[in-house]
Amino acid sequence: MLSDVTFDVREGELLSVVGPSGCGKTTLLRLLCGLTPPSDGSVLFNGKAVMRPPREVALVFQDYSRSLFPWLSVIRNVMLPLRRAGLRRGEKIARAEAVLQEMGLHGVARKYPWELSGGMQQRVAIARALVSRPKILLLDEPFGSVDALTRTELQDVLLRVHGDFEERRVTIVHVTHDIDEAVYLSDRVLVLGSAPGRLVASIDVELERPRVQTATRSSPRFLAVRNEIHDVIASREREAGHLGV
Repeated sequence: MLSDVTFDVREGELLSVVGPSGCGKTTLLRLLCGLTPPSDGSVLFNGKAVMRPPREVALVFQDYSRSLFPWLSVIRNVMLPLRRAGLRRGEKIARAEAVLQEMGLHGVARKYPWELSGGMQQRVAIARALVSRPKILLLDEPFGSVDALTRTELQDVLLRVHGDFEERRVTIVHVTHDIDEAVYLSDRVLVLGSAPGRLVASIDVELERPRVQTATRSSPRFLAVRNEIHDVIASREREAGHLGV
């Protein structure tokens, strides 16, 4: 449940959303992409109300094992969003192969998802979202089901997608429980409070790009922003506990 959540997403921005469990982060994504209609207020895309999922928006879920079809090969999974794109089959295959190459998935097009590691499956899920060349990419804790090393690799893949994919700047809204991940990836971080989910802070990250795992995470600015977000969440949780919410 959400209440009084108002914000803008700038074109080309990588925006992360953090907050305690149950604060409505996934609900927020569903509202943004038109899967859930708002009970009050509105969601606007280029000034027009979002009434159903726009073609320009793609969504990647956390659970890649459920979002990929195990009976389809990797390339057929990736080609799914192109079914109604008005392209010839050869064009669809070429576009799918190109995005697989961009995602570092060399030589796996004819394999099936269950033959790949978790990290590679999530790359396939991201490739499928990107093949339709969306203007906005929504990510619902996309790295929550992989191990720590794979998670850092996928974070860097996402940064490359954001800045360099086919020389296009994709707008990304990324939901995560991981404060460090949010700071490392983002231009800005929104903090939601719980019961009901409210927007309690919008924090500009202002870290230099390109970002490097060790150097960026050890910089004074990274640590300052990370601690600021942690303190905001902890303070809100203490207030909620004190009020008996």
